[in-house]
Amino acid sequence: MYHTSMKTYIGPRLRRLRSEAKQTQAEMAKALGISTSYVNMLEKNERSVSVPVLLRLFEAYGVDWRDIADEDDAATLNNLRATFQDPLFEDSSPDLPQLRALLSHAPDVAQSILQLHHAYRAATNQLLVLSNASETDLEILRSSPEAIVHDFFRGNRNYFPELEEAASHFWENGPCDSDDIYAALKARLRDRLGLTTRLVPVAEMPDTLREYDEARREVRLSEGLDHPNRAFQLAHVIGLIEQREVIDAILARLNSDEPAGLNRCRVELANYFAASVLMPYEAFLSEALASKYDFAHLSLRFGVSFEQACHRATTLQRVGAQGVPFFFLRIDKAGNVTKRFNSTGFHLAEFGGACPRLDVHTCFRSPDSIVQQLVEMPDGSRFFVFARTVNRPRFTRLSKDKRLAIAMGCSIEHLATIGYAEGIPQANPRVTEVGINCRICPRGNCDQRAHNAMILKEPVNIHRRGATRYAT
Repeated sequence: MYHTSMKTYIGPRLRRLRSEAKQTQAEMAKALGISTSYVNMLEKNERSVSVPVLLRLFEAYGVDWRDIADEDDAATLNNLRATFQDPLFEDSSPDLPQLRALLSHAPDVAQSILQLHHAYRAATNQLLVLSNASETDLEILRSSPEAIVHDFFRGNRNYFPELEEAASHFWENGPCDSDDIYAALKARLRDRLGLTTRLVPVAEMPDTLREYDEARREVRLSEGLDHPNRAFQLAHVIGLIEQREVIDAILARLNSDEPAGLNRCRVELANYFAASVLMPYEAFLSEALASKYDFAHLSLRFGVSFEQACHRATTLQRVGAQGVPFFFLRIDKAGNVTKRFNSTGFHLAEFGGACPRLDVHTCFRSPDSIVQQLVEMPDGSRFFVFARTVNRPRFTRLSKDKRLAIAMGCSIEHLATIGYAEGIPQANPRVTEVGINCRICPRGNCDQRAHNAMILKEPVNIHRRGATRYAT
């Protein structure tokens, strides 16, 4: 709700709105019933906007006051704060009032700073592979489908309102009980789309979990899938078909014609829709808050897997109904990052493995148990991370162990909201120093360092042997 006691400055937003309407200040003043000089002062942030003017903006231009009067722009402000915590700005980091002023007076400059810093981090991260990469490798690196997906979802704050809106109208007769969802999805495929669903033996699809045969109008699911994943795969197929136009419109914002990246994004957007159908936004957020983000409970409550519940939590970014901002990290036993989504200021490694000091790597020693950790990044920001293993489908008794580890993390300011953090002492908790990746981590004396940092402040001291051979 907008309070009349607030002083709200909308200069850059008003100027952009007038530019989009192709109007002069005099023409906008006439449309709003105010003087031209007042429009000029509003655009220069010399006057705060009043409630009547905001209401007339809505009437004349169809602009919601919440869009134009969001003076804090919390997500951008948090991203700016995280950006200026980078050691790069150690001697020139602006304070919070300065950042608020930047957002208020020059929001486009603020966005440009974020884009520039993101490009800097991406370029720095790419140094990880430069020493052994060929020109072909580098070209592949620049157009990596994983990088395209991560950057696109990150740029949209892991939230797609169009798909949330479509999912909110999916169940015409109200929410479906988790016991009945699989049958309801099969019926929808049959009755609306003319598709039959067939559960097939592993021998018939030895290396495939789901296949949509458009020519035969059939969706085949492997017996290797458990019940929650069978339902998820059906919801995914429905999303691909029924929401094709919505997904096309979202992909148009990607500004890319690279097929691999586009297809990966399409798959992830269909996954997003499926998760929204199975875990409706309001119901999931309410249950998440009530259970203090107990993902084992949430997976049972909504009939989904632990991983799906964790992933869904990263998408709860609706303005006015926002959940805890999480990052999601999935790694294999070799330490490779196989999936990553991020709605926090935590910097996830784009290439190679995660920091070995993250306890997510120890999950494999105690499967299905929650591992907790407080970590501090090189920029001083602190996060609470909890991790657990998950199992992948196994086709035969001779299949290799396919366990993966899931890590979820959030800023420590949300500790009281997370049930998994209840055992952590409030006073003087143990904090582990971590980095993004060894090759770009500035912690020279880390006893887990596996590579020399690509950018060194000083050379290795030949007269001293530190904890590792890379220590100065």
